Amino acid sequence: MPLRRLSSGFLVSALVAVLAVLASSSQAPASTTALPPGAIAPSERHRLVARRVGMILEDTHYRRVDIDDRMSAQVYDRYLDFLDGQHSYFLASDIAEFDRYRLRFDDMIRTGEIDPAYLIFARFQQRNRERIKFALGQLAKEPDWTVNESFEFDRARAPWPASAAELDELWRKRVKNDALGLLLAGKTWPEASETLQKRYDRVLKRVDQVSAEDVFENLMNAYARTYDPHSSYFSPRNSEEYRIQMSLNYEGIGASLQLIDDFVTVMNVIEGGPAAVAGTLKPTDRIVAVAQGADGAFTDVIGWRIDDVVQLIRGKGGTLVRLRVLPGGAAPGSTEKTLQFTRNKVTLEAQAAQKSLHTLERGGRDYRIGVITVPGFYQDIAAENAGDQDYRSTTRDVHRLIDELQKEKIDGLVLDLRGNGGGYLPEATALTGLFIDRGPVVQLRDATGRTEVLDDPDPGAVYTGPLAVLVDRFSASASEIFAGAIQDYRRGVVLGQQTFGKGTVQNLVPLDGYARKPVNGQLTVTIGKFYRVTGDSTQLRGVSPDVPLASLIDLGDVGESALDEALPWDRIPGVPFRAVKGEGVVPAVLATEEGSRAAADPDYRWLVADIAAVREARKQTSVSLNLKTRRAERATMDHDRLARENVRRIALGLPALKSAEDIKADDAPDIVLDQATEVMADMIGGPASLPTPKTVSRSP
Repeated sequence: MPLRRLSSGFLVSALVAVLAVLASSSQAPASTTALPPGAIAPSERHRLVARRVGMILEDTHYRRVDIDDRMSAQVYDRYLDFLDGQHSYFLASDIAEFDRYRLRFDDMIRTGEIDPAYLIFARFQQRNRERIKFALGQLAKEPDWTVNESFEFDRARAPWPASAAELDELWRKRVKNDALGLLLAGKTWPEASETLQKRYDRVLKRVDQVSAEDVFENLMNAYARTYDPHSSYFSPRNSEEYRIQMSLNYEGIGASLQLIDDFVTVMNVIEGGPAAVAGTLKPTDRIVAVAQGADGAFTDVIGWRIDDVVQLIRGKGGTLVRLRVLPGGAAPGSTEKTLQFTRNKVTLEAQAAQKSLHTLERGGRDYRIGVITVPGFYQDIAAENAGDQDYRSTTRDVHRLIDELQKEKIDGLVLDLRGNGGGYLPEATALTGLFIDRGPVVQLRDATGRTEVLDDPDPGAVYTGPLAVLVDRFSASASEIFAGAIQDYRRGVVLGQQTFGKGTVQNLVPLDGYARKPVNGQLTVTIGKFYRVTGDSTQLRGVSPDVPLASLIDLGDVGESALDEALPWDRIPGVPFRAVKGEGVVPAVLATEEGSRAAADPDYRWLVADIAAVREARKQTSVSLNLKTRRAERATMDHDRLARENVRRIALGLPALKSAEDIKADDAPDIVLDQATEVMADMIGGPASLPTPKTVSRSP
């Protein structure tokens, strides 16, 4: 999370270092690398900013690592990966030619002589034009759909093509797969050919719309991301975009997007926005088309510039936008889903904590379980600074909801932090304080080894009853601090999935000093790490649940451990704290009971089977280009999905469905939350001796 109003000591030391770097920057020497005629070239401003970025990273990043020959090679590899991560444009001979620059990236950022990176990009631009023109030529004749051949869509580990002929064959199959996907969606060959003609023409046009600023942003991020995955450079345009998103003051659907291999990919769903409220759009989903209104025609956006796609998705509040999405991890040509959102302002109210009451019946007794969903750690800082005594914050809202639930005589409380990516750190410590009497909550350590302890700001607990914290792989940063503290104090039980593992602190550094409008962009730099009161870091490992629950989120695909250059886990000395004493339930016993109950629960068995099917599909790295085979594969997937659903429905006494098209995602219960309330009932009254009890009522 960006560091804001967190620690004056942390901020002062970081600011002094930044000011020293900016003051020492001077004019860079002229370039000695000759770029091809007409190629995009860096400006003198780019050369100056490059030097500033390099010095800030070296002087203020938590790792305190010099940009030397070893790091130069890493930056070089990352830059190539940014340009051609699927090894589908460059030839092996291109890479051999570029290798003379492998150990020059350290000198480049110190001198500002960054022309070699632009020379590499010029070759990429040339290869890009060649490939798209080749793809267009393939549309003149319908492919033979009866040939048994396959397309390798995941080439991240494949060698660079050795010849133009090998590259042609790769792209022949790529075009055939693009067309096959459209045929599976119901289009004829002429319709598919026309759609691809427009798509490839658009891509070709955009090849020549890339600016020097676009190349520079990629290059600077190659340096920043080599330090760690949360350090980033934002161009002046994207700096303004970042400001808009952080202020939550825009009208759209509330999602952060990034262009990956011609696909506009969802990186994050912003809590409080229409997409988060709907719950249908997920990180790693790829947007392939956008339509306006309830019946507007879809515009294919594969290969578009990301800012153009953003403009299509954004719009006036209250209006509809529809997205055609390829689910994350799905192979190209897989079934796409159509999602509809009503644009709205991403507001503090929309991302506020919410409550519900769940009633369970066991052995003739009703258990009343309160659930509070906390989508983010927020605080209306502007209202607080203006003297508003009723300003909104996570802690204030949760306090109010606890009071309301206690008046409804709840027997236990579940705090749902699934999908909560963090936010304002002081709210994590304050929220912890609602459940413990007093004591330290989290430790922060900077690059010098100086450690600061953040304590519960208000002595006394608001709620002292049975407590469970529900998390998943998308619970990150401040969520992990809260869950870890509750676990360490033995104040409650953590349920769900291992959390994200983001245990680092970032500082936002404007590269324009105090200028109001960004001209040079800005840098987010990792300057510290979080540690639990026990001394264990939340970095990389996150928080492990006391009672694991099933999840569709794959630990291998999501989380800090799935990111390149993630900082390591470590441990520092713990701080004195007093864990809660009492005759609380033993987590191991709860986990055993949960396992037995889950095995008998039709909903839970369905979820586990669905997870297994998704994981099996994600193992694919290639797809068949035989139309009959692909149709058969899709029919098999639909048949298996229908079978899993009907097993669940029959076990619950519901009528079986006739077609996979009859399955509605909105009808599926929140199985994981239902299981969390069952665990809470175990905590309150002991394990049930009867068959799996079901939630009999829910009230918003």
